[in-house]
Amino acid sequence: MREWSRFAWIASSIFLPLLGFGQADRWQQRVEYQMEIDFDVDKDQFGGSQRLVYYNNSPDTLTRVFYHLYFNAFQPGSAMDVRSQTLPDPDSRVGARIGKLKPNEIGYLKVNKLTKDGVALKYQTEGTILEVTLDKPILPKSSVVFEMNFDGQVPLQIRRSGRDNAEGVDYSMAQWYPKMCEYDYQGWHANPYIAREFYGIWGDFDVKISIDKQYVIGGSGYLQNPEEIGHGYLPEGQAPKPAKGNKLTWHFKAPNVHDFMWAADPNYTHTSLKRADGLTLHFFYLKNERTQDNWGALPKVMDRAFTYINSRFGQYPYQQYSFIQGGDGGMEYPMATLITGNRSMPSLVGVSVHELMHSWYQMVLGSNESLYPWMDEGFTDYATQDISNYLAAEKLIPGRNKVDNPFAPTYAGYFNLAESGEEEPLSTHADHFSTNFAYGLGSYSKGAVFMNQLEYVIGKPALDKGLLLYFNTWKFKHPNVNDMIRVFEKVSGLELDWYKEYWVNSTHRIDYAVDAIETEDAGTKVVLKRVGKMPMPLDVTVNYKNGKKEIINIPLDIMRGAKPAENATTPYRVEADWPWVNPSYELHLKAAATEIESVEIDPTTRMADTNRNNNRRL
Repeated sequence: MREWSRFAWIASSIFLPLLGFGQADRWQQRVEYQMEIDFDVDKDQFGGSQRLVYYNNSPDTLTRVFYHLYFNAFQPGSAMDVRSQTLPDPDSRVGARIGKLKPNEIGYLKVNKLTKDGVALKYQTEGTILEVTLDKPILPKSSVVFEMNFDGQVPLQIRRSGRDNAEGVDYSMAQWYPKMCEYDYQGWHANPYIAREFYGIWGDFDVKISIDKQYVIGGSGYLQNPEEIGHGYLPEGQAPKPAKGNKLTWHFKAPNVHDFMWAADPNYTHTSLKRADGLTLHFFYLKNERTQDNWGALPKVMDRAFTYINSRFGQYPYQQYSFIQGGDGGMEYPMATLITGNRSMPSLVGVSVHELMHSWYQMVLGSNESLYPWMDEGFTDYATQDISNYLAAEKLIPGRNKVDNPFAPTYAGYFNLAESGEEEPLSTHADHFSTNFAYGLGSYSKGAVFMNQLEYVIGKPALDKGLLLYFNTWKFKHPNVNDMIRVFEKVSGLELDWYKEYWVNSTHRIDYAVDAIETEDAGTKVVLKRVGKMPMPLDVTVNYKNGKKEIINIPLDIMRGAKPAENATTPYRVEADWPWVNPSYELHLKAAATEIESVEIDPTTRMADTNRNNNRRL
């Protein structure tokens, strides 16, 4: 390794704690919601009032604002309906179902009145977006108060939210209220809802829901009046105050979140577990022969999962989390998730871990999931494989054992995408992928490979430091891909912009080959060839016939440094840089060719080489 490269790595490792990389400085809009909801379970409808304090912390003057009206997507002819019928591979949960909804089965949100600081405003509903013209602009560094009355109807369960889901849950109330669109350094994000991703403003929610008293509610936020509610929120043996009338009013507060979800059913079983650190885990499910044992065992598993996640990925910042049977699969929200519950124990743990990990990458970091879906789904999928393998090693998942490479299925998914001819760059907006296939495997599999492959580039110690620094630097700040990659540059001392550009903004593939092994006067010449278009640093393992081996790292010149040794027991050395423009590289070994058993590129398989048949030569 060149001396300056060695010093760069040592400096980044030793002096990193002294540099004080603090919370990133980027302005954020802020909201304070107060909502009161009166719910009619006979009609599946509700009326609501909303008071919204909006803080314009931007340097810009705002002349319009926009609200999401997500429930309007569940109407024949909506953008979601049209999109689902024109994609070549529509989501089976949506398909042509929206177009068949009857008037009492559709969803809607209707705004009846809207004022700003007491002055009535002009507004227009355009599908799932409410366009609002302001009477006076909202100046920078000022706040205003919007007040609204609205009516809603809960659609049949189709995608994420709705009523009467396939497992019999009455109400999965996600994306259910008029929600102010996000305005950030890139401007307004008033995207029509077509069943893809979300983006929101952090703020405080104060929500009161009046519903028939036999219903049990779980969701985001802390219940403020358990003594009036009961339903599992009081200590065992303590009874709630007698209800007046046929309804109960549930009062929740959720601080510093960017959404609010709830679910309700009269037959929910509600259990809870209070962790040693004070965090309360809630579990809501319909008890039957398929759920009672698995959901009964779930609290212990998720307790252990939280402990591991907090140490590896960052400290969860809230005091409660709810696992709720509902929805149409698995979907994350602040402090809670909706998951279908009639699952085997391995499946239940897997979906619970995955949706929980969204609380780190979507609920706390809060990347714009519409623009960068892979920064949430991919990183969450990466973490899911890691956590699930830990839980398997701890014998917490029946029938599952620890595996050497938990990411093998993730790489297989990416390889399937790369060979399909349908891959699109990860920089594609979530709504604008040409197929669900490309969106899904790109956002989940290729996004997860990004992180595990980054470990190959910079080394596991640097990756582990970077995961924690990324979370602690960018929590509640909506990081973009450049913000993220800079964190890993800081912890590694390496330039990584090339990695981001190739993996995110292109569909170029990796393919390296051991092209030849030739005898030369001083030993052996190994000719390496870059077959694919994406350049990468290489770890080349030389296995000798006497049983010894060594790892030779060949950095890219554009990295401006090299990865340090990851394994102290195997000899490791760094060779001269491989200029990224060069299609081949000559590696010179002192040993004779007759002493060499094999030469192999990346036996760890962390590099996503699309053709491993040419990676090893005997």
